[in-house]
Amino acid sequence: MKIAVFGAGIIGVASAWWLAQDGHEVEVIERCSGPARETSRANGGQISVCYAEPWASPHTLRKVLRWLARRDAPLMFSPRLSLRQWAWCMRYLRECLPERFEPNMRAMVSMAQYSRLTLQSMRGALAIDYDQVERGILAFYRHPEELKNAQKSAALMRDLGVDRRAVNVDEIIHIEPALAGIRDQIVGGDYTSEDESGDVHAFTCALAEHAREAGVVFRYNTQLSRFVAGDGRVSVAEVIEPDGSYRPLHADIYVAALGSFTPDAVSPLGIPCPVYPAKGYSATFEVRDPTAAPQVSLIDQAAKIVFSRFGDRLRMAGTVEIGGYSRALNTRRCNNMVQQARELFPSALDFDNVQFWSGLRPTTPSNIPLIGRTAMRNLYLNTGHGSLGWTMGVGSGRALADLVSNRKPEVDFPFLG
Repeated sequence: MKIAVFGAGIIGVASAWWLAQDGHEVEVIERCSGPARETSRANGGQISVCYAEPWASPHTLRKVLRWLARRDAPLMFSPRLSLRQWAWCMRYLRECLPERFEPNMRAMVSMAQYSRLTLQSMRGALAIDYDQVERGILAFYRHPEELKNAQKSAALMRDLGVDRRAVNVDEIIHIEPALAGIRDQIVGGDYTSEDESGDVHAFTCALAEHAREAGVVFRYNTQLSRFVAGDGRVSVAEVIEPDGSYRPLHADIYVAALGSFTPDAVSPLGIPCPVYPAKGYSATFEVRDPTAAPQVSLIDQAAKIVFSRFGDRLRMAGTVEIGGYSRALNTRRCNNMVQQARELFPSALDFDNVQFWSGLRPTTPSNIPLIGRTAMRNLYLNTGHGSLGWTMGVGSGRALADLVSNRKPEVDFPFLG
């Protein structure tokens, strides 16, 4: 079959790769000048099965309500005159009901575990180097109450087969000596040795090149204008070429992997797509003193920020802003990130030459991505992965290819359709 994939982030490229492996004729449409230029450009870099848990929970909701008045809060809500934003918020409140947390986590963990195994297999088969580090993920806590609540989630994770184990302060410093300078601020942590980190941009670009060599056609600087429907299916997609002209794109199957912009494409067809952007920030530092910079991927739970080492660079990422589609950098947040990094690793990094970035994480109220066939028989979605696009990306692409080819995916997950 001829298949058109819209979007060339990690989700779209992984989908295209696996569809091509099934022998389909695949064309990828991307509005940017190359793959992984937007949300997949500079995220925190963690393959974090250990934290594949919903943002929606009674505990998180209480924290969000306390944070509403803080301009420097880890999560900031900026109200807009947007029906889409408020509808998303109402669904989020429903997902915060206690009985929703465990089934949502179960689905997320299942896809995250499957995707990590898929990534490991692809890495070996394709010999892709993306500054991957296989030293696990270490989270540390500064407040006893936060540590106590985290251990409840860790126990659920262990029940689901994720070895997220509690560690004391001595063990934390042994795992990551670079934290010795704040030892007296840490009350405990948890560690998952099986998790990984790596540069999603480097991986996605390399996978796109492998896909191109396998016959996938990439159309960059090309934008989807609209899907045209007829007789319960998409009859044609209209795209805008780099020169501004319109072109009809005919295919047997259409896959929308447009991240936070997927609702714009499918909502006019009456397809529900409860995805809204959760804006995040990252700061990338050059490492000056390798012995003082962390080697293990870290999560500072008090500040809700992560750190991942990419060779001679350190990537720091975090914060959530629910407030529309702007990617403008907030100077206060950027300055706060530099200050936090300086407090943790004062002699390790070049603080005068920081590369800042922001991205729009496509987030569903439940944090469960939308993967599968829609009511339009030949239109599929692969979107809504939130902050776990890198964690779930290649597995989601493989599962999507299975669904398109009428195979049952290997992963237990609530697929669409």
